[in-house]
Amino acid sequence: NKLAKWYYNHFLHVQTQYMHRYKTDLVAAFGFFQASGHVDIITSAATHGFLPYMKTEQAVRAQIAQGVQTYQEAFGVKPQGIWLPECGYREGLDDILADYGIHYFFTDTHGVQHADPIPDIGEFSPLYTPTGVAAFARDKQTSKLVWSSAEGYPGDYDYLEYYRDIGHDLEIQQLQPYMHPSGVRLNTGIKYYRITGTGQEKELYDPDKAMEKVKLHARHFVEGSREKLLALAENQQAPIIVAAYDAELFGHWWYEGPMWLAAVFRLLHEDHERIASISPQQYLQQFPRQQEGSLSMSSWGRGGYGEVWLNEENEWIYRYLHHMEETMIRLADRFRSPSAIEKRALNQAAREIMLAQSSDWPFIMDHQTMVQYAVKRFWSHTHRFYGLKDQLEAGSFNESELLQMELEDAIFPAVDYRMYTKNRAASTYLHSMEHEGIAENKSERKQKILMLSWEYPPRTVGGLSRHVYDLSKNLASLGKEVHILTSHVDGYPNEEVIQGIHIHRVKTYQRKRVEFMDWIFQLNLAMVDAFRSWGDEGHTFSIIHAHDWLVASAAETIKQLSKLPLVVTIHATEYGRNRGIYSEQQKRIHYLEENLCAKSDQIICCSSYMQEEIGRLFSPQNAVHMVPNGVEPSLMMISEIELEWRRQFAEPHEQIVFFVGRLVQEKGVHILLESIPEILNRVPAVKFVIAGTGPMSEELKRMAAAKNIAKHVVFTGFVEDQLRNQLFAVSSVAVFPSLYEPFGIVALEAMAAGVPLIVSHTGGLKDIVEHGKTGFTIPPYHASELADHIVKILLDEGLAQSMAQQAYAKVVRHFNWGSIAEQTQSIYELAVHSKEQTSLTSMLIQQS
Repeated sequence: NKLAKWYYNHFLHVQTQYMHRYKTDLVAAFGFFQASGHVDIITSAATHGFLPYMKTEQAVRAQIAQGVQTYQEAFGVKPQGIWLPECGYREGLDDILADYGIHYFFTDTHGVQHADPIPDIGEFSPLYTPTGVAAFARDKQTSKLVWSSAEGYPGDYDYLEYYRDIGHDLEIQQLQPYMHPSGVRLNTGIKYYRITGTGQEKELYDPDKAMEKVKLHARHFVEGSREKLLALAENQQAPIIVAAYDAELFGHWWYEGPMWLAAVFRLLHEDHERIASISPQQYLQQFPRQQEGSLSMSSWGRGGYGEVWLNEENEWIYRYLHHMEETMIRLADRFRSPSAIEKRALNQAAREIMLAQSSDWPFIMDHQTMVQYAVKRFWSHTHRFYGLKDQLEAGSFNESELLQMELEDAIFPAVDYRMYTKNRAASTYLHSMEHEGIAENKSERKQKILMLSWEYPPRTVGGLSRHVYDLSKNLASLGKEVHILTSHVDGYPNEEVIQGIHIHRVKTYQRKRVEFMDWIFQLNLAMVDAFRSWGDEGHTFSIIHAHDWLVASAAETIKQLSKLPLVVTIHATEYGRNRGIYSEQQKRIHYLEENLCAKSDQIICCSSYMQEEIGRLFSPQNAVHMVPNGVEPSLMMISEIELEWRRQFAEPHEQIVFFVGRLVQEKGVHILLESIPEILNRVPAVKFVIAGTGPMSEELKRMAAAKNIAKHVVFTGFVEDQLRNQLFAVSSVAVFPSLYEPFGIVALEAMAAGVPLIVSHTGGLKDIVEHGKTGFTIPPYHASELADHIVKILLDEGLAQSMAQQAYAKVVRHFNWGSIAEQTQSIYELAVHSKEQTSLTSMLIQQS
């Protein structure tokens, strides 16, 4: 059967993508596509409650707060946008959204068209509400093309017929071995017929013919959108079409939907000079406000208002819902210091009321489909809520019943009933959660950050350049205006703006070759002069952020001139790099580091190890904050690797052990070489690939020869990022046996590449890798123990893959640059606050 074979190949491809490319973690996969700038992932209200028909502000806030918290638990950063359930909007919602740091939401077309004042542009540009939150209106024409089976693409006769599933079409004898024990026929997702026509007779599905229609419909969509946008562009700046759809449409109701999306994006890429895709957040960052106003009540339901969710079929539920809201608020106010059992009951009551508020129940009642199910679900959550309320008021609890509720309605594990407390501000509630710093001050003016770094792309000497680039890019995405003051690079402009980052490159004064320390001195002078010239031109900043001792003099002078707060990131110390201070130059650098810390208002480092080292070496007055480095998993992705390419490093039957880094003493490559004879005795078919350059390169080659292992070791020299990623992909294990490592960004890169990992239990590495869970950690200098753990990974593929998958998930969730930028922003706020307090204290002393 041709179709059966086609389905088999398709499912095999999906399984491979799921198991190997995405490591079974789709949330993490979405997270790295967001971190790489390919998509905006937005949140929604907790249980998709229809917000306009909630009686109290606390109930609305609870739905939004829980949606924000759940999003942050999944992705490690706060959401920038929200999908209001059913596009339901009412006056005042924007104020609540702003309290929770939401930048934009979506509304139906007429919500913007009927705004006050009536906008000139209408739905083809976001409308900013009085609180500064942007409303994007969906475009009706593109909606109909994709939503409607009668007038749009999904109803094409060559597309797959949704209602003819083999779970209902085949004889019961054929299905018996695969059926549920209850014997109930279910949809399998496998369908053999195309729509064919409006009658009952159906013809077999032809995937090739369907793909031709996909391409045809994608071109029709793109060409129509382009013509419309070009016409709009004659009268307005940067018109935008918002094509909003439910995700379940693609691949479910419309099987070819995902293929159509892919074809649309390919065509948009080909025609990007005239029409391009853009995410809402990117649009808000790139284009100025064009219209403002107050929105009217609206939804995308029948009639455009709330008729679907409030009519004669479902109006009876609201007297219960509104009473439950008032009851929940009263309980939250009463139980300010609950016992453990009371807190469990209160949190479960919060879950039950939110589940009862789901817009699905009145929707189903309105449509008269599965009404009995909707009524049953509504009453189930309502009865549970009132049962918990009675137990709380009586002070007597049925613990087994409560446990059963917690198991059955286990949504939102970290729910906090206190979000229903009266007059509880968003910032107060969110601060009490595990994740802080979600809410923003909506009246906050745009912060201008002056960041000093001696290296910045394309100048890349070490990891500092990449760190500053990724941090500044993500700060810009938070709405900050970031200015990078860095060194001149031949062939690059002195001033440019890239991805919203303002880059200022300054030249040193002496052109001829000078010693590095003299060149750094000149660079700092040039940075100060550049800052003075900006001051003469009237430019101002909010904060200074200096990276390492190389910009210390400039940072201290600019702070003195501007009276601005200074945040300093210490990436490594001279003492740590050399395991002591010996030479005069080392003493000079150590002094610069110490003085820079003393002059700072806040200090950042990348690991708890560095936190302790800075405290021990410099005893700074201000707190040292640990903010980890990050990695972009999308940058580690590669295309297919040819077998012949791999042969230059190892034969097909040989496994690869991989190291990449500078070939210096503190990286511990000599320890890896010492472990190799023992490894080869137990696993002979292994090659060791060592990538990188450094002063120990020749010494390490001589060591390999002396140990008679040279034929098993490949020294590649310097490798570009793409080659490094390919080597990660073909390796069985990555090994970093460092003796000193402030953080260990290369370990994050290995984790993001999905390769099993072994590191030394030292420095920042021990913070990143959990022994036996996300990799192995071994004591520094222990070649024999290193050999044992390498062998363990080489011989146990199941263990290796399990650790690699857990490591990958940890990277995406805990080491993403969005979260790091938010943590850094919080430290900026501390620096500004401490500076203001210091200024106030000084003023009071002077007055006294």
